[in-house]
Amino acid sequence: MFRRVPPLKRINKASSNISTLGSSIVNVINHSKSTTPLLSNYYSTIAANENNSSTLPVKSTDILIVGGGPAGLTLAAAIKLSPNLKHFKTTLVDAGNLSENLPKFHNLSSSAYMTNRVVSITPQNMDFLTGDLNLPLQFNRIQPFDGIYVSDGLNDTSRMTMDRESMGNMVELLNIQSSAYMKLLELNANNNTNPIEIADNCKVVDIVKPSTTNATANGVENTNPWPYVKLDNGETYKTRLLIGCDGFQSPVRKYAGIETRGWFYNEWGVVATMKLEYPPFNHIRGWQRFLPTGPIAHLPLPGDWATLVWSTTPELSKLLVSLPSNVFSKLVNAAFILEDGDMQYYYRKLSDAAVDKRIFDEIIEDIDYRIEVKSQQLINKNNSDMYYVDENYPPPIKDTLEKSRARFPMKMFHADTYVAPRVCLVGDAAHATHPLAGQGLNMGLGDSKSLVSVLEKASSRGLDIGSVDLCLNDYWKDRYGTNMMLLGVVDKLHKLYGTRNEVVVGLRQWGLNVVNNLGDVKEFMMNVVSGRK
Repeated sequence: MFRRVPPLKRINKASSNISTLGSSIVNVINHSKSTTPLLSNYYSTIAANENNSSTLPVKSTDILIVGGGPAGLTLAAAIKLSPNLKHFKTTLVDAGNLSENLPKFHNLSSSAYMTNRVVSITPQNMDFLTGDLNLPLQFNRIQPFDGIYVSDGLNDTSRMTMDRESMGNMVELLNIQSSAYMKLLELNANNNTNPIEIADNCKVVDIVKPSTTNATANGVENTNPWPYVKLDNGETYKTRLLIGCDGFQSPVRKYAGIETRGWFYNEWGVVATMKLEYPPFNHIRGWQRFLPTGPIAHLPLPGDWATLVWSTTPELSKLLVSLPSNVFSKLVNAAFILEDGDMQYYYRKLSDAAVDKRIFDEIIEDIDYRIEVKSQQLINKNNSDMYYVDENYPPPIKDTLEKSRARFPMKMFHADTYVAPRVCLVGDAAHATHPLAGQGLNMGLGDSKSLVSVLEKASSRGLDIGSVDLCLNDYWKDRYGTNMMLLGVVDKLHKLYGTRNEVVVGLRQWGLNVVNNLGDVKEFMMNVVSGRK
């Protein structure tokens, strides 16, 4: 455990600590003037020009990160831990109450309850979080799993078993977010001269370029001005490098004029935290079944907890979040073992405007009966015993945690580029994917590692970290192809399992069984899920 340290310096409306850009970059100029005096003079001239061109009272910072989610906070920790980057003045802005909510979560003494925003983290990214960053994660709230069992909802015999020890780790987003925040507290306590500054409880209201009226002095032209970031608490920052970790509706991406390409699927995801009838006693694995209405995933958490991501139609998603928790839990059990005709019958009955408690009780009883009959049929068909169902289907759900169900639209999009002059995008600001392969945050953490490496290289050479040509393009070239490949694979899988075309369905079911018996192909798919190259 880390000792308690003083809280981060916070920004508030009463703040009057206004500094100028010239004073903020003195350390950076001194850092490079011994080897690059011309570049130092250039920075000094640009700083003077920008101060002259603006009448706004501004604060200056070398790196400004917009977004205090897992991607933004881990990136901030990586920057302050880097020997080549920790001298840069760094600021992080977020609309949430980070200073109150994150320490509160981190100080939970047990896993008496689990939150509903859970992600799969690859072993490589887990090494990054625990090794490179040394985050104080709550390991009692993390569940490693040893594979994924994939099945087709239109055929009981079409399945693929991807077994691999420690294929991934199920981690709550708040666990990563709070641990990164606590790491920043520790780093600030050990570095009083250049701590990271966090402006929480404030939103970005505008990002603008300064006037270029006085853009030339001493023969030096300012062709790459520092952006001004205005917050709703009245503060304004200008920054050498603006990093957008601010999600799908990214104000940073909008400022940079970076276009995106993609689409919303006609599908919504339902998440929930579930209590099992009993913990897994054989394989601790994830379970995924591709239903005609969308994939459903049942993923392990510590003890007798599990998390659910159910992708389905907009209408069904509304129904699922509105049902009593006991009915919803029974539907989850049914979705993994019963046929599509059974599920359609339940959807119709539950969608009736006149549905009441009596109907709920009848459906619960009917689901229990049909599951029992189907289980016995599977045992007889496979000449097996009672353990066949336990080995090939997920542990049954006993209940769903109150208020843990939520729904969100599914989408796939990709920014045309991740960089612009003095701007770069990380994580969901640059790309978004369907969660069926669990790659969303893993892609964001890969972005962070790559960006830090590129910034370190530029800093060590005395180059401008906000320059596209001298620095940022290397980050985009390193990450764009990898992310594009992952986005494409997930999108094609979604389209493949989203069709009811009989020919495609038949080929799909045949292919799933073939892949299950082709070691090299299955190994490739496991490498994609687990992050191995």
